[in-house]
Amino acid sequence: MPIVLGMIVVGMIVYFTLLRVRRGSDMVAEVIDMASDVRAAARRFGFKRRTDVHPVDSIEDTKLVLGALATAFLELDDLPTRDTRAALNVQLRLHGIAQHAQQAQEIAVLGHWFVQTCGGAQAAVTRLARRLYKLDGGASLPTLMAVLQDTAHAAGTDPSKRQVEALDDIKRACHQI
Repeated sequence: MPIVLGMIVVGMIVYFTLLRVRRGSDMVAEVIDMASDVRAAARRFGFKRRTDVHPVDSIEDTKLVLGALATAFLELDDLPTRDTRAALNVQLRLHGIAQHAQQAQEIAVLGHWFVQTCGGAQAAVTRLARRLYKLDGGASLPTLMAVLQDTAHAAGTDPSKRQVEALDDIKRACHQI
């Protein structure tokens, strides 16, 4: 009898271990899919990462910087809701940053990746704002401000304290203050 109980216990341990391994492999597959989404979006925008510089400093397209800045701005206020992300995608299209919904989504995905490579939304805002100024001298700042204002208005939220401070950082980086 103890042998049968021991075999049942061993069988249960093997079963639960296999379940955990399967869940782990699903999570790994999800992360790999996310990485491939970022790579595919980067390829479509012609983004080429150079090994000797930070990824943000490799951006040559103002539209990517604007989308990444808008994404970083939203992420300053915890994690944005699905409605807020949808409002951002609409505003990216309305203000000419993206031509269609898929492109707006890809810009947001790349923007999130840029935020992660900067180590957080606050650091990303500062670095991306400096990059924006280097690319076009701050000429696209009014477009960015319109996107941020219209996104907040569409989502029905007021900017948080961190977001207001980020707006000041962006204006300072673009030499508007």
